[in-house]
Amino acid sequence: MTVLATSASAPTSCRDVTWTSARERAHAAPVPLPATRVPLADAAGFTLAGALRSPQPMPGFDTAAMDGYAVGPGVGPWRVRGVVRAGGVWTGGSLYAGEAVGISTGAPVPAGAHAVIPLERATRSGDLVHGPSAAEGRHIRRAGEDAPAGSVLAPAGTRIGPALLGLAAACGNDTLPVRPRPRVRVLVTGDELTRTGRPAPGRVRDALGPLLPPLIEASGGETADVRHVPDRPVGSLRALVGTGAYDGVDVTVVTGSTSVGVTDQLRLLLPEADAQWVVDSVACRPGHPQLLARLPGHWVVGLPGNPYGALVAAHTLLAPLLSGLLGRPLPALPRIPLTGDIRPVPGRTRLVPVAWDGTTARPVGGDRPAFLHGAALADALAAVAPDWRPGQPAPLILHH
Repeated sequence: MTVLATSASAPTSCRDVTWTSARERAHAAPVPLPATRVPLADAAGFTLAGALRSPQPMPGFDTAAMDGYAVGPGVGPWRVRGVVRAGGVWTGGSLYAGEAVGISTGAPVPAGAHAVIPLERATRSGDLVHGPSAAEGRHIRRAGEDAPAGSVLAPAGTRIGPALLGLAAACGNDTLPVRPRPRVRVLVTGDELTRTGRPAPGRVRDALGPLLPPLIEASGGETADVRHVPDRPVGSLRALVGTGAYDGVDVTVVTGSTSVGVTDQLRLLLPEADAQWVVDSVACRPGHPQLLARLPGHWVVGLPGNPYGALVAAHTLLAPLLSGLLGRPLPALPRIPLTGDIRPVPGRTRLVPVAWDGTTARPVGGDRPAFLHGAALADALAAVAPDWRPGQPAPLILHH
């Protein structure tokens, strides 16, 4: 990768890369953020920094799967020797032929028990219990049958959700090693933008300030700031990009200012900041003038100013970059057959908002670069390759 010191031009190898390659480059570029430990109560939404292992067999002992009677080998009736409940310990030794113990679901099964006869299938008379013969081990969960000691239950890079929190607790963990959420600063450029109310003539309402923070959060990041930066005077953006004053922010996202127009400053600033290009434009529509560059200790993602183009670019570069910083794998995209009037773009991957019925996906329209109507109604964005043919499958970026 070339370090830019005196030229604003990115190396040809980084320019106009394919959409698939852009996602892969953005994901592979960063080293995951350093790990830290957090209490289970605070771990939801974070990403595992190390594998979750079972420190002991799971279950940790032979346990009853039903309320009923643990019975010794052979046929009944069985004489009931006592009772063991969940949370208790059986201290009466092994069970032998003709012996039984009343037992609750989750209670430890005495040594020598052949099976557990469910309560609804047993008949008790005094200290004798009658019931059908059962196969050995019936209704007994054996120690380690779910997971032997030392098993990897979840690999590093797994997003921590409710079920994983419960699993971690069941393993005896009070804390987990996690990757911190990458902190992202959003710089929205454009003198034409207004932030409240209906725009006056010649002005447009900012859509990206509201759009990006929830997308960043859904991708595992944390929005540190959303700031609006004017195009004029020239130099407003320079003071925020490339100065080294990032205040603990890992990624700066710049919207607009990524093309080659008179007011587009970002490509001129990156060489001054000793940037290394990762991606300089992507062969897709919309969203072509997007970029990713590495600064010392920092990342810059450039998104087009058009709202739908910016959404496409955020899914192309920003979301994979955040996955890389979190140590998560690059999300695999389901490939679903597409129907309807879809026209591929020669030499470009076209991103189309689609409705997905679980079997096929169809375009919903409203996908001009500045218009978010289709994306707002869609279940996913379909990545339509230049050589796609009607009815063929295409990768889907599912909406969070």
